[in-house]
Amino acid sequence: MESPGIPSTVTTVDLQRMEPIAAGVNRRYIWLFTCVAALGGLLFGFDTAVISGAIPYISAYFSLDEYLLGWAVGAILIGCAAGSLLAGGAADRYGRRLVLVVCALLFAASGIGAGLSEQLHWFVFFRLLGGLGVGAAALVSPMYIAEMAPARLRGRLVAFYQMAIASGILLAYCSNLLLDHTGENNWRWMFASQAVPSVLFLAFLLVVPETPRWLIRRGRQQEAKTVLEKIHGEAPLEAEMEAIQKSYQQASHSSVKELFSMKYRAVLWLGILIAVFQQITGINAIIYYAPVIFRQTGISGSSSLMQTIGVGIVTVLATLFAIGFVDRLGRKMFFLIGSLTMTVSLMAVGACFQLSYFDHYIVLAFTLLYVASFGCTLGAVTWVYLSEIFPNRVRGLAMSVATLALWLADFIVTYTFPVMARQLGTAATMYCYAGICLIACWYMFTRVKETKGKSLEEIETLFFPSK
Repeated sequence: MESPGIPSTVTTVDLQRMEPIAAGVNRRYIWLFTCVAALGGLLFGFDTAVISGAIPYISAYFSLDEYLLGWAVGAILIGCAAGSLLAGGAADRYGRRLVLVVCALLFAASGIGAGLSEQLHWFVFFRLLGGLGVGAAALVSPMYIAEMAPARLRGRLVAFYQMAIASGILLAYCSNLLLDHTGENNWRWMFASQAVPSVLFLAFLLVVPETPRWLIRRGRQQEAKTVLEKIHGEAPLEAEMEAIQKSYQQASHSSVKELFSMKYRAVLWLGILIAVFQQITGINAIIYYAPVIFRQTGISGSSSLMQTIGVGIVTVLATLFAIGFVDRLGRKMFFLIGSLTMTVSLMAVGACFQLSYFDHYIVLAFTLLYVASFGCTLGAVTWVYLSEIFPNRVRGLAMSVATLALWLADFIVTYTFPVMARQLGTAATMYCYAGICLIACWYMFTRVKETKGKSLEEIETLFFPSK
């Protein structure tokens, strides 16, 4: 039985095998639909990070203690978890593009609604609404790109989506800085500003087509052929269309019961724990609360927002580094180097707060080192590794379980950070995250198997040698 909310799509590697490498692909058209779909990633980054600059203002306006602040900031992540579960089934039934249209509407409604909110429950409601869009876009945008892109360009085009997320975070930080001096309603403008890219996303979605693979699956062969002709030019398409059709006919679906059987249990737990470690090492405590942390070093509000932009820039550069080197150094090496460097960075930040050594440049330097270490290791490589380790039969369902665990872990970190910082102090909180990074390093050293340079079939044999 097919699990609801799980997309029954062909894997990227399957698509690469069935697709001819056409010399005359329409690169302009390819970049058009890639940039449009990547706007979903940009809004993903923007919607999750925009709250960082608004925290002092919403705390004062809604009279938030540390518990309510954690809920106000983290509510979006509950929506993300729900969106990731619902989007796959909706994308299979109604199409990838239509789901992205709904995401654009959710992004716009969330930004405007949060900006207009007079009471906390309405603010939280609209943040939850935005979370539905984030969770859905996180699944469907890269799916759209993967199903549209020619094989030889697919890797870098899907990676471009990851760049869009990092760029969205940076854009949110820049927007917060520009709007910080707009008066007592500055926080409202911070949230409402996301309506602008949301409307652009919606408008551009109206000029790009549905993916040919979804169209073929729904029996709309002529429409699919028209889209493929725009992508591949004059290349023969009959064999590719037949291969796509055959792949869907032969695809078998796994059940939840099968996924949790003894056969898959070990690799499933590996994927879940890798996803959870990505979040509980504290990255989004930095992404969401960076201005608050920097203010504790004694710098002004505007200066703290300026330093936060440095965090955004480093995130983008680290993602670029990961894209260029993940296939050279290997997944396990990235995990180990990243978790160790993150441990050292957080220990240093914690020591600065413990010793009251508030040279904000020192705190900023080690914070940037932590963010860079995360961005080019756990941040990017986790998704690569998760897409590789699960067998074809259970990949979609297993990815959804791991993604759900990731969003829930993200919520726990986001909700508990202000509570921990208030009850334990910022120094002890940073030491806790450093300890988790060290545990993550040990776990990855003992459990992670290197997958660099291996086909999916070779990786499956690595984890299931009896096959």
